[in-house]
Amino acid sequence: MSENNGNSRNKLHGLWALTNRELKKWYKAPVIFTLSIIQPIIWMGLLGKAMNIGALFGGSAFTQSIMKQPGILTQLTNALSTYGMPAANIPGFLANPNGISSVFSGIGNAVLLNTFHTTSYFSFMAVGMIAFTALFTTAFSGMSVVWDRRLGFLNKALSTPVSRGVIVFAKVLSATLRSMFQAGIVIIIALAFGLEFGASFNPVFILGVFAILFLICVGLSSMFIAITIRSTRIETPMAVMNLITLPLMFASNAFFPTSIMPSWLQTVASVNPMTYTTDAVRQFLIYNTTNLGQVGLDFLYVGIFAIVAATIGITLSWKYLSK
Repeated sequence: MSENNGNSRNKLHGLWALTNRELKKWYKAPVIFTLSIIQPIIWMGLLGKAMNIGALFGGSAFTQSIMKQPGILTQLTNALSTYGMPAANIPGFLANPNGISSVFSGIGNAVLLNTFHTTSYFSFMAVGMIAFTALFTTAFSGMSVVWDRRLGFLNKALSTPVSRGVIVFAKVLSATLRSMFQAGIVIIIALAFGLEFGASFNPVFILGVFAILFLICVGLSSMFIAITIRSTRIETPMAVMNLITLPLMFASNAFFPTSIMPSWLQTVASVNPMTYTTDAVRQFLIYNTTNLGQVGLDFLYVGIFAIVAATIGITLSWKYLSK
Protein backbone atom coordinates (compact mmCIF):
# COMPACT_ATOMS: atom_id res chain seq x y z
CA MET A 1 0.00 0.00 0.00
CA SER A 2 1.21 3.47 -0.69
CA GLU A 3 1.52 6.36 1.68
CA ASN A 4 -1.39 8.17 -0.01
CA ASN A 5 -4.07 5.61 0.84
CA GLY A 6 -3.85 6.32 4.57
CA ASN A 7 -1.19 3.85 5.59
CA SER A 8 1.19 5.37 8.12
CA ARG A 9 4.94 4.90 8.04
CA ASN A 10 4.93 4.93 11.84
CA LYS A 11 5.52 1.36 13.03
CA LEU A 12 3.54 2.08 16.22
CA HIS A 13 0.54 3.54 14.43
CA GLY A 14 -2.63 2.78 16.41
CA LEU A 15 -0.81 1.51 19.50
CA TRP A 16 -2.30 3.96 22.00
CA ALA A 17 -5.81 3.73 20.51
CA LEU A 18 -5.83 -0.05 20.89
CA THR A 19 -4.20 0.10 24.32
CA ASN A 20 -6.73 2.63 25.54
CA ARG A 21 -9.55 0.43 24.24
CA GLU A 22 -8.26 -2.44 26.36
CA LEU A 23 -7.90 -0.19 29.40
CA LYS A 24 -11.41 1.21 28.98
CA LYS A 25 -12.83 -2.30 29.29
CA TRP A 26 -11.20 -2.29 32.71
CA TYR A 27 -11.59 1.16 34.23
CA LYS A 28 -15.01 1.89 32.70
CA ALA A 29 -16.48 -1.28 34.17
CA PRO A 30 -17.08 -0.36 37.84
CA VAL A 31 -17.49 -3.94 39.02
CA ILE A 32 -14.30 -5.17 37.36
CA PHE A 33 -12.34 -2.12 38.46
CA THR A 34 -13.54 -2.49 42.07
CA LEU A 35 -12.82 -6.22 42.17
CA SER A 36 -9.32 -5.64 40.83
CA ILE A 37 -8.68 -3.40 43.84
CA ILE A 38 -10.47 -5.58 46.40
CA GLN A 39 -8.67 -8.76 45.32
CA PRO A 40 -5.24 -7.65 46.59
CA ILE A 41 -6.85 -6.54 49.87
CA ILE A 42 -8.32 -10.01 50.36
CA TRP A 43 -5.02 -11.73 49.57
CA MET A 44 -3.05 -9.49 51.87
CA GLY A 45 -5.58 -9.55 54.69
CA LEU A 46 -6.34 -13.27 54.65
CA LEU A 47 -3.32 -15.08 53.25
CA GLY A 48 -0.83 -12.48 54.44
CA LYS A 49 -1.92 -12.48 58.06
CA ALA A 50 -2.94 -16.14 58.22
CA MET A 51 0.59 -17.28 57.32
CA ASN A 52 2.03 -15.83 60.52
CA ILE A 53 5.24 -17.84 60.36
CA GLY A 54 7.05 -15.28 62.50
CA ALA A 55 4.95 -16.39 65.48
CA LEU A 56 6.37 -19.91 65.15
CA PHE A 57 9.83 -18.60 65.97
CA GLY A 58 8.89 -16.13 68.68
CA GLY A 59 10.05 -16.44 72.27
CA SER A 60 6.53 -17.37 73.46
CA ALA A 61 6.31 -20.19 70.89
CA PHE A 62 9.61 -21.64 72.10
CA THR A 63 8.45 -21.28 75.70
CA GLN A 64 5.18 -23.12 75.15
CA SER A 65 6.94 -25.91 73.28
CA ILE A 66 9.47 -26.37 76.07
CA MET A 67 6.90 -26.30 78.87
CA LYS A 68 4.85 -29.01 77.11
CA GLN A 69 7.81 -31.32 76.49
CA PRO A 70 9.36 -32.71 79.70
CA GLY A 71 12.27 -34.19 77.78
CA ILE A 72 13.24 -30.81 76.33
CA LEU A 73 12.79 -29.20 79.74
CA THR A 74 15.24 -31.70 81.23
CA GLN A 75 17.77 -31.01 78.46
CA LEU A 76 17.43 -27.28 79.08
CA THR A 77 17.97 -27.82 82.82
CA ASN A 78 21.15 -29.77 82.14
CA ALA A 79 22.35 -27.16 79.64
CA LEU A 80 21.80 -24.29 82.09
CA SER A 81 23.64 -26.20 84.78
CA THR A 82 26.51 -27.00 82.41
CA TYR A 83 26.90 -23.37 81.37
CA GLY A 84 27.12 -22.06 84.91
CA MET A 85 23.66 -21.23 86.22
CA PRO A 86 23.49 -22.13 89.94
CA ALA A 87 21.39 -25.27 90.47
CA ALA A 88 19.29 -23.50 93.09
CA ASN A 89 18.21 -20.85 90.57
CA ILE A 90 17.23 -23.20 87.75
CA PRO A 91 13.78 -24.37 89.07
CA GLY A 92 12.64 -20.80 89.66
CA PHE A 93 13.92 -19.72 86.26
CA LEU A 94 12.13 -22.55 84.44
CA ALA A 95 8.93 -21.99 86.40
CA ASN A 96 8.76 -18.46 85.03
CA PRO A 97 7.67 -18.48 81.36
CA ASN A 98 9.01 -14.98 80.95
CA GLY A 99 12.44 -16.21 81.95
CA ILE A 100 12.48 -18.90 79.27
CA SER A 101 11.02 -16.46 76.76
CA SER A 102 13.84 -14.01 77.45
CA VAL A 103 16.40 -16.70 76.60
CA PHE A 104 14.80 -17.52 73.28
CA SER A 105 13.48 -14.09 72.32
CA GLY A 106 16.48 -13.38 70.13
CA ILE A 107 16.62 -16.82 68.52
CA GLY A 108 13.38 -16.37 66.60
CA ASN A 109 14.54 -13.13 64.98
CA ALA A 110 17.90 -14.70 64.20
CA VAL A 111 16.20 -17.64 62.45
CA LEU A 112 13.92 -15.33 60.47
CA LEU A 113 16.76 -13.03 59.49
CA ASN A 114 18.95 -15.92 58.37
CA THR A 115 16.14 -17.59 56.41
CA PHE A 116 14.15 -14.67 54.98
CA HIS A 117 16.69 -11.79 55.26
CA THR A 118 14.12 -9.94 57.35
CA THR A 119 12.59 -10.44 60.78
CA SER A 120 9.07 -9.95 59.36
CA TYR A 121 7.76 -12.89 57.34
CA PHE A 122 4.73 -10.80 56.41
CA SER A 123 7.05 -8.34 54.66
CA PHE A 124 8.74 -11.23 52.86
CA MET A 125 5.41 -12.67 51.75
CA ALA A 126 3.94 -9.28 50.83
CA VAL A 127 6.63 -8.80 48.20
CA GLY A 128 5.73 -12.22 46.83
CA MET A 129 2.12 -11.02 46.60
CA ILE A 130 3.24 -8.14 44.40
CA ALA A 131 4.66 -10.63 41.90
CA PHE A 132 1.62 -12.88 42.41
CA THR A 133 -0.72 -10.05 41.43
CA ALA A 134 1.34 -9.21 38.34
CA LEU A 135 1.35 -12.85 37.25
CA PHE A 136 -2.39 -13.40 37.53
CA THR A 137 -3.29 -10.09 35.90
CA THR A 138 -1.09 -10.74 32.86
CA ALA A 139 -2.37 -14.33 32.62
CA PHE A 140 -5.72 -13.02 31.41
CA SER A 141 -4.16 -11.21 28.45
CA GLY A 142 -4.42 -14.37 26.33
CA MET A 143 -8.20 -14.40 26.79
CA SER A 144 -8.48 -10.95 25.23
CA VAL A 145 -7.29 -12.24 21.85
CA VAL A 146 -9.88 -15.01 21.90
CA TRP A 147 -12.70 -12.67 22.84
CA ASP A 148 -11.76 -10.16 20.13
CA ARG A 149 -11.74 -12.96 17.56
CA ARG A 150 -15.12 -14.29 18.66
CA LEU A 151 -16.76 -10.84 18.84
CA GLY A 152 -15.46 -9.78 15.44
CA PHE A 153 -13.27 -6.92 16.60
CA LEU A 154 -10.10 -8.71 15.53
CA ASN A 155 -11.35 -8.85 11.94
CA LYS A 156 -11.93 -5.09 12.00
CA ALA A 157 -8.48 -4.40 13.49
CA LEU A 158 -6.77 -6.59 10.90
CA SER A 159 -8.55 -4.66 8.13
CA THR A 160 -6.96 -1.37 9.24
CA PRO A 161 -3.42 -0.10 8.50
CA VAL A 162 -2.41 -1.15 12.05
CA SER A 163 0.22 -3.89 12.00
CA ARG A 164 -0.35 -7.25 13.64
CA GLY A 165 2.57 -6.63 16.00
CA VAL A 166 0.92 -3.44 17.28
CA ILE A 167 -2.35 -5.31 17.90
CA VAL A 168 -0.50 -7.79 20.11
CA PHE A 169 1.71 -5.22 21.81
CA ALA A 170 -1.33 -3.09 22.68
CA LYS A 171 -2.70 -6.03 24.65
CA VAL A 172 0.68 -6.56 26.27
CA LEU A 173 0.94 -2.89 27.23
CA SER A 174 -2.59 -2.71 28.65
CA ALA A 175 -2.02 -5.84 30.75
CA THR A 176 1.27 -4.38 31.96
CA LEU A 177 -0.27 -1.07 33.00
CA ARG A 178 -3.10 -2.83 34.84
CA SER A 179 -0.63 -5.10 36.61
CA MET A 180 1.57 -2.22 37.72
CA PHE A 181 -1.45 -0.31 39.02
CA GLN A 182 -2.56 -3.30 41.09
CA ALA A 183 1.01 -3.84 42.30
CA GLY A 184 1.01 -0.28 43.59
CA ILE A 185 -2.24 -0.99 45.43
CA VAL A 186 -0.64 -4.09 46.99
CA ILE A 187 2.31 -2.05 48.25
CA ILE A 188 0.00 0.51 49.87
CA ILE A 189 -2.12 -2.23 51.46
CA ALA A 190 1.01 -4.02 52.66
CA LEU A 191 2.19 -0.84 54.37
CA ALA A 192 -1.18 -0.56 56.13
CA PHE A 193 -0.91 -4.19 57.26
CA GLY A 194 2.63 -3.86 58.56
CA LEU A 195 5.17 -4.06 55.74
CA GLU A 196 8.58 -3.18 57.17
CA PHE A 197 11.12 -1.50 54.90
CA GLY A 198 14.73 -2.59 55.18
CA ALA A 199 17.48 -0.43 56.65
CA SER A 200 18.85 0.37 53.19
CA PHE A 201 15.48 1.42 51.72
CA ASN A 202 15.45 4.62 49.70
CA PRO A 203 12.26 6.14 48.22
CA VAL A 204 14.02 6.20 44.84
CA PHE A 205 13.99 2.40 44.93
CA ILE A 206 10.25 2.50 44.23
CA LEU A 207 11.14 3.43 40.66
CA GLY A 208 13.29 0.31 40.47
CA VAL A 209 10.37 -1.79 41.74
CA PHE A 210 8.07 -0.56 38.98
CA ALA A 211 10.82 -0.86 36.38
CA ILE A 212 11.32 -4.57 36.98
CA LEU A 213 7.56 -5.09 37.28
CA PHE A 214 7.20 -3.50 33.85
CA LEU A 215 9.73 -5.94 32.40
CA ILE A 216 8.20 -9.06 33.95
CA CYS A 217 4.67 -8.02 32.97
CA VAL A 218 5.73 -7.45 29.36
CA GLY A 219 7.39 -10.84 29.30
CA LEU A 220 4.53 -12.74 30.94
CA SER A 221 1.71 -11.17 28.95
CA SER A 222 3.66 -11.74 25.71
CA MET A 223 4.17 -15.36 26.70
CA PHE A 224 0.49 -15.97 27.45
CA ILE A 225 -0.59 -14.28 24.22
CA ALA A 226 1.96 -16.25 22.18
CA ILE A 227 0.69 -19.52 23.61
CA THR A 228 -2.97 -18.78 22.87
CA ILE A 229 -2.69 -16.64 19.74
CA ARG A 230 -4.27 -19.25 17.43
CA SER A 231 -6.97 -20.30 19.84
CA THR A 232 -10.65 -19.79 19.05
CA ARG A 233 -12.02 -21.32 22.25
CA ILE A 234 -12.04 -19.44 25.55
CA GLU A 235 -11.33 -22.69 27.39
CA THR A 236 -7.82 -22.82 25.92
CA PRO A 237 -6.36 -19.71 27.59
CA MET A 238 -8.12 -20.66 30.82
CA ALA A 239 -6.48 -24.09 30.75
CA VAL A 240 -3.10 -22.55 29.93
CA MET A 241 -3.46 -20.07 32.79
CA ASN A 242 -4.30 -22.83 35.29
CA LEU A 243 -1.42 -24.97 34.02
CA ILE A 244 1.28 -22.28 34.10
CA THR A 245 0.49 -19.75 36.83
CA LEU A 246 0.74 -21.92 39.93
CA PRO A 247 4.02 -23.62 38.90
CA LEU A 248 5.47 -20.22 38.05
CA MET A 249 4.47 -18.89 41.46
CA PHE A 250 5.33 -21.79 43.75
CA ALA A 251 8.47 -22.80 41.84
CA SER A 252 9.90 -19.41 42.75
CA ASN A 253 10.88 -17.58 45.92
CA ALA A 254 7.53 -15.79 46.21
CA PHE A 255 6.55 -17.41 49.51
CA PHE A 256 9.66 -19.30 50.62
CA PRO A 257 13.38 -18.88 49.92
CA THR A 258 14.80 -21.18 47.27
CA SER A 259 17.62 -22.11 49.66
CA ILE A 260 15.29 -24.31 51.74
CA MET A 261 13.64 -25.99 48.75
CA PRO A 262 14.55 -29.49 47.51
CA SER A 263 17.52 -29.45 45.13
CA TRP A 264 15.43 -30.30 42.06
CA LEU A 265 13.03 -27.44 42.83
CA GLN A 266 15.95 -25.06 43.34
CA THR A 267 17.02 -25.87 39.79
CA VAL A 268 13.56 -25.03 38.47
CA ALA A 269 13.44 -21.82 40.51
CA SER A 270 16.84 -20.75 39.20
CA VAL A 271 15.43 -20.40 35.66
CA ASN A 272 12.08 -18.97 36.71
CA PRO A 273 11.89 -15.22 35.91
CA MET A 274 9.51 -14.75 38.86
CA THR A 275 12.38 -15.67 41.19
CA TYR A 276 14.56 -12.84 39.88
CA THR A 277 11.68 -10.34 39.90
CA THR A 278 10.78 -11.08 43.52
CA ASP A 279 14.42 -10.98 44.58
CA ALA A 280 14.91 -7.54 43.04
CA VAL A 281 11.78 -6.14 44.71
CA ARG A 282 12.92 -7.53 48.07
CA GLN A 283 16.38 -6.06 47.57
CA PHE A 284 14.76 -2.67 47.00
CA LEU A 285 12.14 -2.79 49.75
CA ILE A 286 12.84 -5.07 52.70
CA TYR A 287 16.46 -6.24 52.80
CA ASN A 288 18.72 -4.45 55.25
CA THR A 289 21.54 -4.43 52.70
CA THR A 290 20.80 -3.94 49.00
CA ASN A 291 23.12 -6.02 46.82
CA LEU A 292 23.30 -3.88 43.68
CA GLY A 293 25.27 -6.57 41.84
CA GLN A 294 22.47 -9.08 42.41
CA VAL A 295 19.88 -6.46 41.45
CA GLY A 296 21.75 -5.91 38.18
CA LEU A 297 21.69 -9.65 37.50
CA ASP A 298 17.95 -9.74 38.28
CA PHE A 299 17.27 -6.92 35.81
CA LEU A 300 19.44 -8.55 33.16
CA TYR A 301 17.67 -11.91 33.42
CA VAL A 302 14.14 -10.45 33.51
CA GLY A 303 14.99 -8.00 30.74
CA ILE A 304 16.22 -10.80 28.46
CA PHE A 305 13.08 -12.79 29.26
CA ALA A 306 10.87 -9.80 28.37
CA ILE A 307 12.70 -9.13 25.08
CA VAL A 308 12.63 -12.78 24.03
CA ALA A 309 8.97 -13.29 24.97
CA ALA A 310 7.86 -10.04 23.28
CA THR A 311 9.86 -10.90 20.14
CA ILE A 312 8.29 -14.35 19.98
CA GLY A 313 4.81 -12.93 20.52
CA ILE A 314 5.17 -10.30 17.80
CA THR A 315 6.76 -12.79 15.39
CA LEU A 316 3.93 -15.25 15.92
CA SER A 317 1.41 -12.46 15.40
CA TRP A 318 2.84 -11.79 11.94
CA LYS A 319 2.52 -15.47 11.08
CA TYR A 320 -0.60 -16.67 12.86
CA LEU A 321 -2.80 -13.70 13.79
CA SER A 322 -5.59 -13.93 11.25
CA LYS A 323 -9.27 -13.26 10.87
